[in-house]
Amino acid sequence: MSPLTHDPHVRHYMHCLPFGAQLIGAAHAQPHTRFRFWAPSCEAVQIMFEDAPDAPAPLDMTPSGNGWFEAQAQCGPGTLYRYCIDDRQRVPDPASRFQPQGIHGPSQVLDPRAYAWRHAHWQGRPWEETVLYELHVGALGGYTGVVKRLPALAELGVTAVELMPLNDYPGERGWGYDVVLPYAPHAAYGSPDELKALIDAAHGLGLQMFIDVVYNHFGPDGNWLGRYAKPFFREGVRTPWGDALDFDRFEVRDFYCDNALYWLTEYRFDGLRIDAAHAIGNTNWLRELADHVKARVEPGRQVHLVLENEHNEANLLESHFSAQWNDDAHHCFHVLLTGESEGYYRAFSDSPITKLARVLGEGFAYQGDPSPVHAGQARGEPSAHLPPTAFVMFLQNHDQIGNRALGERLRSLTDDDALRAATAMLLLSPQIPLLFMEEEYGSTQPFQFFTDFAGPLADAVREGRRREFKAFSAFSDEASRTRIPDPNALQTFVNSSPPADAPLDGERLEWMHFYKSALCVRAHLLMPRLRHARALGASVLADDAPNGLAALVARWRLDDGETLTIALNLGRDGVRLDPRPEGMVIFETPPRARDYADKGMLPESACIAWLTGDVPEFSGKHDARVVHREEPYA
Repeated sequence: MSPLTHDPHVRHYMHCLPFGAQLIGAAHAQPHTRFRFWAPSCEAVQIMFEDAPDAPAPLDMTPSGNGWFEAQAQCGPGTLYRYCIDDRQRVPDPASRFQPQGIHGPSQVLDPRAYAWRHAHWQGRPWEETVLYELHVGALGGYTGVVKRLPALAELGVTAVELMPLNDYPGERGWGYDVVLPYAPHAAYGSPDELKALIDAAHGLGLQMFIDVVYNHFGPDGNWLGRYAKPFFREGVRTPWGDALDFDRFEVRDFYCDNALYWLTEYRFDGLRIDAAHAIGNTNWLRELADHVKARVEPGRQVHLVLENEHNEANLLESHFSAQWNDDAHHCFHVLLTGESEGYYRAFSDSPITKLARVLGEGFAYQGDPSPVHAGQARGEPSAHLPPTAFVMFLQNHDQIGNRALGERLRSLTDDDALRAATAMLLLSPQIPLLFMEEEYGSTQPFQFFTDFAGPLADAVREGRRREFKAFSAFSDEASRTRIPDPNALQTFVNSSPPADAPLDGERLEWMHFYKSALCVRAHLLMPRLRHARALGASVLADDAPNGLAALVARWRLDDGETLTIALNLGRDGVRLDPRPEGMVIFETPPRARDYADKGMLPESACIAWLTGDVPEFSGKHDARVVHREEPYA
C-alpha cells in the first residue's frame, strides 16, 4: 500500500510485480519503469516503444540468468511497448497490466497508484455471510453498467458479486475463459481505473467482490509464450485447450501466485473463484497458492478462495480453501426439475432425490463412488466432516445455462411452482447460495456461448460447438444442429445481454419479491448462526406417489444449538410428512403450505423451513412480514 495523499480516508494501492513493467519513481518529474521478462527460449530481447514522438529508442534487455531479461527506461504511465524476441517477432508483455488496443496490440505502462480508493477501510465480510451473484460484465454494459446495478443487488440481499473472467482475450466479446494475458483487464469493458471504481462502489454498499480466474490453460489466439518460453508448458501433455502448463516449474507457480495477489491487493477483490482447478493437475501448488495469499494479504482482511473442482477433493476444503462450487447439487436439482438425463446428468438420473439428500446432509453426492460418466471410475472424497458453508450451491450459473446448446434458462425448462420450491432450498440452506444474473427476476432470456474469433478459428469454433451436441437426441441430425447459435455472431451476444431498463413490474416484480423475502430470512435468522453450523442429515420421504420419489427433509444444527429443518417436495403429488418438524415456520412456498404440514402432508412443489428456539420479529419494511405472512413472494 502506498499512501500518496494526506486524506486519511483515501488510499492508493500497488502490487509490486517481480516481472513485467513496474513503474518506479512515479511521483518524480522523470519517472522510470523497470522491465523484466522471462524468455528462456530466446537469445536476445529488445523493448520497442510505440506511438509517441518522445518515445524512447529501442532498448536492449540484459540477460540476468535462468532465462530472465531486464532493463530500465526513462518512461512513465501511458507508455506503449512490446518485446521484440530474437530480432523478429514483437509480442505483448505476458504480465501486461493493460492492452488498450487488444491482445495483438502493445502493452501499456500504468501507475496503479493513480486511483484514489475511497473505501480503504473495507476489510471484507465473513464467508458465512456470503450470497454470491455471478454476472458477465460485458453483457451488462461494462464496468459502468454494473455499477448502476449494485444498489439493487444490495437491496435484494446479495452480499457478494462474482465477475466472470476479466483477463484479456481475443476480440471484443467472449466469456473470458480464452485467457491470453492474465494480468490485463479486458479493454472492451472499460479502463483499469473504472474497474477499481466498480469495486470501490461495491465496498461502499457492503458488497464483496469476487473474480473468476483461469489458471489451467491459455486461449487459442494471441498466446506467444510457446515461442519465447517453451518450458512454461509441460512437454507431451495435452489438455482440451492445448499444451498443459508446467506447475512443477517455480516460474509458472510464481506467475500465477502473483496474479492472485495482484487481483486481491492492487484491485482489492475480496476473493477468487479458481476455474477448473482439476485441470491444473497440481494440488500441491493449489495449497501453495492458498498459503501465499494467507501470508501476504494484509492482516485483518477477509479474503476467500473458492474452487471449481470436478474431482471433489474434500481435503482441499479442510484448511486451504473456503468452498467449492457444488456441481453435484446443481445436477441433482436439474434432473429433478427437468427430467433430463443426457450428458453428465446421466450420473444423477438414478434416484436423484437420494443423491440430493446426500448433498444436503454430507456435501458431495459423489464421495469416492463410481461415476457412469467417468467410465465407472471413482470420483470424489468423503465430505460429511466439512461444514455446509464449504459448498457453493446454485440452480443456474454461466456454465449450466451457457453450455446448453441453446442457452435456455431453468425457468424455460420446468414448472414455476417447482422452481420456486427449489429456489427456497437454495436460498435457505446453510450451503452458500449463488445466483446468476437476472435470475431474481424469473428471467427466461437465454445466456448463450459467445466469442469474437475471426477467420478459420471462427469456423472451427462454430463447427466444434455443433459437433459437441451431436450425441444429444435433440441435435442428432445435421439440420437440428443448425439451430445452435453461431458463437461468433454479434446477435448471439445481444441475445445474452439483459436490457438495462427493463421495468420492474408484473412477473419480474413478483419473482424479485420472492428472492428478496427468502434472502431477508437468511440474513436475519440464519447468517448470524452459520459459522459453526453442521448438517444433521437428510432423509427421503417415501410415499406411493405415481411419479416417483422427489421429496426429502434436511436438518442442520446451527451455531447457537438451534435446529433448522427444511422439507422439500419437487414432485407432482403430496407426500406424507410425519412427524411434523419442530419449530416455527420461517418460510413457505406455496402459500399456506404449513396448513398441510400441520396435518401431516407436504404438498406438491413445496418447500417449508422451520427454526427451533426464539425467532425474533424483524424490523424494517420487508422483514416483519416474511416470518409470519401467508405468501412470502407476493
